Amino acid sequence: MSQKLKILFVASEVVPFAKSGGLADVAGALPKAIAAKGHEIVVVMPRYYGIDKRDLEHIPGPLGVPMGSMGELWAGVYRTKLPGSGVWVYFIDYEHFYGRSGLYDENNMSYPDNDNRFIFLSKAAFQLARKIDFKPDIIHANDWHTATMPVLKETRYALDPHFVDAASVLTIHNLHYQGRFYKGAIDVLEVGWDMFRPEVLEEYDGVNFLKGGIARADAVTTVSRQYAREIQTPEFGWGLEGHIKAHSDKLYGILNGVDYEEWSPAVDPYIAAHYDIDDMAGKAVCKEALQEDFSLPQRPDVPLIGFIGRFVEQKGISLIAHILPRLLEMDIQMVFLGSGEKWAEGFFSDVAARYPDKVGTYIGYNNALAHRIEAGCDLYLMPSLFEPCGLNQIYSLRYGTVPIVHATGGLEDTIENFDPYSRFGNGFKFYEASPESLFNTVAWAVKVYYDDKRGFGILRENGMRARFSWDEAADAYDKLYQMLYYKQQMKRYR
Repeated sequence: MSQKLKILFVASEVVPFAKSGGLADVAGALPKAIAAKGHEIVVVMPRYYGIDKRDLEHIPGPLGVPMGSMGELWAGVYRTKLPGSGVWVYFIDYEHFYGRSGLYDENNMSYPDNDNRFIFLSKAAFQLARKIDFKPDIIHANDWHTATMPVLKETRYALDPHFVDAASVLTIHNLHYQGRFYKGAIDVLEVGWDMFRPEVLEEYDGVNFLKGGIARADAVTTVSRQYAREIQTPEFGWGLEGHIKAHSDKLYGILNGVDYEEWSPAVDPYIAAHYDIDDMAGKAVCKEALQEDFSLPQRPDVPLIGFIGRFVEQKGISLIAHILPRLLEMDIQMVFLGSGEKWAEGFFSDVAARYPDKVGTYIGYNNALAHRIEAGCDLYLMPSLFEPCGLNQIYSLRYGTVPIVHATGGLEDTIENFDPYSRFGNGFKFYEASPESLFNTVAWAVKVYYDDKRGFGILRENGMRARFSWDEAADAYDKLYQMLYYKQQMKRYR
């Protein structure tokens, strides 16, 4: 019989309150799907100062957070519900750490006290659970920001009756970011210096938050099955492949889902016209509107290729930059939405200025425009060097926008290569992360667009029929939570 559980879910960013990447999308959607299984779940995050506290309910009384050598710090607490659900989100309010313009950095420079900022969040989540009398069966931490929670649960809070029976889960959304800091963080964590060893937190005479979480969590999950395999290899392990392999018996790959209430061309409030697989007329209207958004010639006959993402090396921007002059010799149009490395912002802005009939660029992030790109494009470019899961390729499928992807991580799990003979597949994949492979794959996709209209239409239909819902991910997490809960119960009665 399935047990109804209490889950403490802690993340550094949650849609729609704060977002820098895919972690926020997961943290805003997965808790709702888990709650729909009958579990009681509480989400905890910082109240960054872009989040207006006037929209939140204040929880009376200060929250004391023990910070070891820094002493006890006092925070405020606010809450509201995730939109469209009964899930409470609690916000930790501490101006010194969170009253800044960025979540983790400014001008691409990480805040030097990020170790203390997120030790504070992790400890505040424990303190909050006690304050609101929420005794969790599962503590679910996410990425390096809260990866110390499994270590804290076994040390600082090991004898606390509120947490003694809880199991811990750590989800790795992107292994590239690990939380490497000065070893003095041990004295702020209060986990004891016996945790400062290579098997747990120590790395090159510093601490690695993610490494410690992997070592001490009862289960570690990643956001796709392929990524769970990849992070055990030198190519994708970022120095932790041996450590992860040593803990592979508790490693699970669970593919992220998509919130189809938000990402559906049949109901999307941001797009110029609604459409679905049975009536695609609206997609042509969306294409025309997107061309107007970027001041491109309004041509229904030209393949329009979109890119949305951070302008960082991981997303394959160097590959795109390398081949862009050759790509623009084709009869195509391209639109780019993103920000990041300054050279890339300058490069893509300059290309748009030099090729105004072929390229449009928007520097920054605009949620409405992201929806319009998904709806208005014919092809979607996602040549990531590595991609733990990826969501935009799944959004593209739903919107009848055919993905062109590098076969890595979740891109490998979700995109099937087009077979021109059987008409199977939902996109175009390349396997070597090289400019030539990317160029050849884009050229292939453009050729299919022009020369095989029926095949391209089937590709669109195949993608629009695919479903990657949060219900499936929640089912997998439910099974994992249940297993961990019963293991904890068995420990109690030994």
